[in-house]
Amino acid sequence: MRHAMVQGLSEMLTAPAWSWCDAPRRLGRAASFVLVGTILMLGGATTQAHTGPALPEAGLGVEIGPAARPTAAWTEFCARMPDECRVDPSEPATIPLDLASWRTLTSVNRRVNARIKPLTDQAHWGVVDRWDYPDDGFGDCEDYQLLKRRMLVERGLPRRALRMTVVIDDIGEGHAVLMVRTDRGDFILDNKTNAVLSWRKTGYAYIKREGQDGAAWVALNGGTSPVVTANR
Repeated sequence: MRHAMVQGLSEMLTAPAWSWCDAPRRLGRAASFVLVGTILMLGGATTQAHTGPALPEAGLGVEIGPAARPTAAWTEFCARMPDECRVDPSEPATIPLDLASWRTLTSVNRRVNARIKPLTDQAHWGVVDRWDYPDDGFGDCEDYQLLKRRMLVERGLPRRALRMTVVIDDIGEGHAVLMVRTDRGDFILDNKTNAVLSWRKTGYAYIKREGQDGAAWVALNGGTSPVVTANR
């Protein structure tokens, strides 16, 4: 997807699915070969049902720095929808990453990526950067992530563990992703890929994200912040 150009710099601050046992390319003429092939296939199905998808490798979370100012578009979004920006410190700051929660994350990421059509804020709203829900079916990067966050909250995940995050992407432009903080590290939901990846495997430079203890955002890894994240 193409992205709007980042307009300046300011403050400091894609696991393969289960592989079925391959059926023989040529079935033997004897019925015994057919029987053996059937048993092998059934055995593979039983193993799949028993083990399920593998969890990702555990890792460390992103290094958190001092307080950071959010983008102006986030501040405007919070003025329109303050309940979406409140932090409830009684919620857990991370989620236990088990098979059920992993399936939820990957399913929501795929569904939203397929459902929303990319459109820049300039074409959509007539402004360079606007954060909003893509309820009309169109949006850019942050709009995808806001919808994913809302859907995950509806499925019982704590909002406090789902943090909107600003990065510099693989082509050097401002981009927004959703960081899910788990007991196995920080994972990223992104409209650029259906794979939910560890933050270390995205190739992005992490700049800042929502804080977990108040309205202030926090710097990540000592990055320099883009002014806007108006990407598709």
